[in-house]
Amino acid sequence: MSVDADLQQEIDALKERLAELERRAAAKDSASSSPGQRASPPATWDNTVAHGLSKDTIERFSRQIILQSFGVGCHSKLHNGSVLVVGAGGLGSPALLYLAAAGVGRIGIVDRDAVELSNIHRQVIHSEASVGTHKTASAKAALLALNSATEIEEHRDGFTPANAVELVKRYDVVLDASDNAPTRYLISDACCVAGRPLVSGAAIGTDGQLTVYHHGEDGPCYRCLYPTPPPAASCARCADAGVLGPVPGIIGTMQALEVIKVLSGIGDVFSKKMLVMDALYCRYMVVKLRGRTEGCAACGADPEREITEESLPGFDYNAFTGQAPSDAPTSLHLVDDAERIRVSELSARLDPGAGRRPNTFLLDVRPAHQFDICSIPGAFNVPMSPSFVDDIDRIKERMREGGYEDMVVICRRGNQSQRALLALKAAGLENAVDVIGGMAAWSREVDASCPIY
Repeated sequence: MSVDADLQQEIDALKERLAELERRAAAKDSASSSPGQRASPPATWDNTVAHGLSKDTIERFSRQIILQSFGVGCHSKLHNGSVLVVGAGGLGSPALLYLAAAGVGRIGIVDRDAVELSNIHRQVIHSEASVGTHKTASAKAALLALNSATEIEEHRDGFTPANAVELVKRYDVVLDASDNAPTRYLISDACCVAGRPLVSGAAIGTDGQLTVYHHGEDGPCYRCLYPTPPPAASCARCADAGVLGPVPGIIGTMQALEVIKVLSGIGDVFSKKMLVMDALYCRYMVVKLRGRTEGCAACGADPEREITEESLPGFDYNAFTGQAPSDAPTSLHLVDDAERIRVSELSARLDPGAGRRPNTFLLDVRPAHQFDICSIPGAFNVPMSPSFVDDIDRIKERMREGGYEDMVVICRRGNQSQRALLALKAAGLENAVDVIGGMAAWSREVDASCPIY
């Protein structure tokens, strides 16, 4: 061997030794920067399943990984999986928290609303401090505080026919946490077009339900079960009917569980069956559902079916369902403007001046439990119900006893009062009007001490 060759060999050996010293120094720095933590060695021990999970990940999620029915392979699928959650409200809140806590790798949140104080009793991902902030921002902050390794994506423009399919295609599974018929049909149709399973939940009052649509070879979609939308009047929303906080919490948590099962491939996914829950009496019932409908407009076999990737953006879901995709209260217009008054005029009628007696009979047609929340002094409560017509004679008698000449009808927001007014007019009470905006307007414009609920 020449002198030059010997010298080069020594140089190469020194370089190799220097590189080894640098690797050791880097490992020592890494260990010292994380007190109590040792630097993770190369995953040479991952030689069977090739799960690719880090030491820290395995230690964090060890309680579910050691499950014999789950294991490291299933968690790897969860870690690499993604879910789109449509709605960060009562159902979406618990679902999002449990999905992030379980280690789902990427989560998309769709919502266009801001946090309101009345949300928090059931939308547990938000807090008092987040009132007024965007729901996706509030939810993202809560999820990152829970699991900073989860990738959170915000979609603040909402879920619309224009963006639905492209949004759904970006994720492995979709969780429907919406609260209105137009959005439910849209989500289901987009999942059919994009070929994604849909975990669906609903909660109102003290009742809830859960199922998984468009999963497996014969799994039905939402349209298979409901090819024709129900009447708008029968579709109650939390803002109108109310909801007990833990009810969406239970259903939303179960939705998260179904997403985990779909992503990891374990267990029996809740497809072709529906869970119906009566929380008030702790009753649960599983209803068997028929398989996919051959002629379904969204998932049927006909290539010329109504809902396709090309036709979906132009489909009018509001017209189809007769509803708007919003939880905002609707304002009906059932009677002529001449038969309606504003709260300012009602206030003047009830306070005609010193020494003068009000000549107006105030009829409050809200349910009794709402009348108990707040009421205008002197109001007479007869709830608007199917038996309201039978109570009209009692109303007339009360007017005669008080010597009242005219009547004003009020309700929560000015909708039920119009229905009551039509019934009163039909019974001969012509000198009657209703109040635009109801008790909500009274609180905003006349008496701020009266709560808006």
